[in-house]
Amino acid sequence: MPDAVVIGAGPNGLVAANLLADAGWSVEVLEEQPEPGGAVRHDRGTDPGFVSDLCSSFYPLAAASPVVSGLHLERHGLRWSHAPHVVAHPLTDGRCAVLDRRVDVTADSLDSFAPGDGAAWRRLHDVWETLRPDLLDALFTPFPPVRSGARLAVRLRGTGGLRMARTLVLPVRRMAQEEFRGDGGGLLLAGNALHADLAPEAAGSGGFGWLMSMLGQTYGFPVPAGGSGALTEALVRRLETRGGVLRCGQRVDQVVVRDGRATGVRTAGGETVAADRAVLADVSVPALYGELVAPEHLPAQLLSDLRRFQWDFATFKVDWALDGPVPWSCEQAAGAGTVHLADGLDELTRFAAQLATGSVPDRPFCLFGQMTTSDASRSPQGTESAWAYTHVPHDIVGDAGEESLTGTWDAREQEVMADRVERQVERFAPGFRTRIRARRILAPPTFQSLDRNLHGGAINGGTAALHQQLFFRPAPGTGRPETPVKGLYLASAGAHPGGGVHGAPGANAARSALRRRLAPALTGAQRLLAHRDRTGRRQPDTGRADGPSGRRTGWSDGG
Repeated sequence: MPDAVVIGAGPNGLVAANLLADAGWSVEVLEEQPEPGGAVRHDRGTDPGFVSDLCSSFYPLAAASPVVSGLHLERHGLRWSHAPHVVAHPLTDGRCAVLDRRVDVTADSLDSFAPGDGAAWRRLHDVWETLRPDLLDALFTPFPPVRSGARLAVRLRGTGGLRMARTLVLPVRRMAQEEFRGDGGGLLLAGNALHADLAPEAAGSGGFGWLMSMLGQTYGFPVPAGGSGALTEALVRRLETRGGVLRCGQRVDQVVVRDGRATGVRTAGGETVAADRAVLADVSVPALYGELVAPEHLPAQLLSDLRRFQWDFATFKVDWALDGPVPWSCEQAAGAGTVHLADGLDELTRFAAQLATGSVPDRPFCLFGQMTTSDASRSPQGTESAWAYTHVPHDIVGDAGEESLTGTWDAREQEVMADRVERQVERFAPGFRTRIRARRILAPPTFQSLDRNLHGGAINGGTAALHQQLFFRPAPGTGRPETPVKGLYLASAGAHPGGGVHGAPGANAARSALRRRLAPALTGAQRLLAHRDRTGRRQPDTGRADGPSGRRTGWSDGG
């Protein structure tokens, strides 16, 4: 039997499997879909001559992640590609905010909105450069990040201490008002905050928008050359060179628990796959605790907390094959890989309010991806492979438009919503629709059919709001990959630090499994060293790449 079974071959599951294999464990990965990747896949389903990413496309978190970089996927065929600009946010009056990997270009763009805003952006960038090493370390390691957190606190004092901390928890609207005189800086921050489900008035949306903007400033929003699935292919090749086994078309229906410990899984086909050491679940939180693990193995408090679990918003996406480049009114948008489409901060607030009240937005905020601009291999020369996605409520109570959308997402409703998305694009790119050769619609049920983790089209494994982050993720008192069942680890975006293709939940789960497996063999002296590690003092090199403390909160697998 394998040492570990990993449920799900999304990026987190594949990262976990790779790290276990690196440690010498035998690993078997079981994936329900006929191919691996989860939300990191591409195909030619829009038009045979065009590559379309099925879900995720741009990967600033992967570029910044020490987890992903530590796997050296370039040795297994992965190559990153960049658009000339990172992000553009055009307005209908002709102005355009541009985020570029060159700080001067970004600053000049913001100065065009109001003199002095470029200098304000540089000040925020200086803070990022000071905090970046320890901030990223804290972000991508298990919660609480004791050592990196302590170093981060020291660095934070050097940037203004509590005043800077206050700035980062501000709603993005207030942060923009305090930091900038013109509209440009707020547009970049707010658009990037809405990559998650954080409205301009939500607490912490300023800090999240700042983080995403600075990731783009430093690392860009790169794409895998050839299609998003190239990242998955590199992870699979790496795993297989280390003896790992991937089996697709294998839906797991149950985690087998005996005497309080996970001993394997049972598939929909009736096969029991035993695991000698651990089971790692790259599945959504409600699926793990509401379907795969029987309730008698779980604390009543956890089951109660899960009734309060909140998904992020549903997603509606349209892929296009275009006969030519997008005819943007603002020429600066032509060179951006990602374009944010909303006519100002107030329109973003209006969009978020419609979502919050259960209405399908009439002017949907769209994230627009220009994939051939980012990677010339995506379509024939002179054409563009493009997409746009927006969010809609899970439970729809009304339609802010005039087409009476109800959320059934039948063929008629899909076509109506796709037309609405195209009208939004036309506001900023008149003549866009004349260049459409083909289009494909991915409605919320389609996303879930492609990957059960994308429940109702939710793409972040649960809301990114503060009440379900850190030690509240996925439920109060947690924040680590250990579960109430010994030997079972949560390895999906439902765990800290959440959504985004960075591999941290999978890496944290794998390292926790390795650490717990070794715990019974520790000598007294080694336990003392482990205690010192928990208190932030130096310990001998154990070969771990993350260097987090061994301290645990919430559930433990008990070794």
